[in-house]
Amino acid sequence: MKLRSFAAAALCAAMVPASAVPPSAAGGADTSAERRVWMTVGERRFSITLEDTEAARAFAALLPLALNMPDLNGNEKHVKLQKRLPTDASKPGTIRNGDLMLWGSDTLVVFYLTFNTPYTYTRLGRIDDPASLPQVLGRGEVRIMFTKN
Repeated sequence: MKLRSFAAAALCAAMVPASAVPPSAAGGADTSAERRVWMTVGERRFSITLEDTEAARAFAALLPLALNMPDLNGNEKHVKLQKRLPTDASKPGTIRNGDLMLWGSDTLVVFYLTFNTPYTYTRLGRIDDPASLPQVLGRGEVRIMFTKN
């Protein structure tokens, strides 16, 4: 009897039009492309996948942004934004090369080295291929352009 119920449920599910099933429930639509933004440093362009959070959406709404970002501690670039963003801070424990974070509610941070931290941050996203960040960002101030395309 259970076998027939399972088969009937599978048949009914197959008959539901794809448009009636939300993309997240269907498991087919990848929304990461919708959350993709870009970071350009000189001639190098990096894709960033933003988190699906209020803070990340607020950051994306600010784009395009051209920012002069000084170095801090030999592992990150930072800048105070002109607008406060929503926060959902937590202690990540380990910061990874390529993390894009918000410190407080208005300081954007791009990390280019992996290290442990006791501080709290709101995660905005992650640079998809961060391997060359230490060389590209260097130790001085850099001009970074964040764009939606």
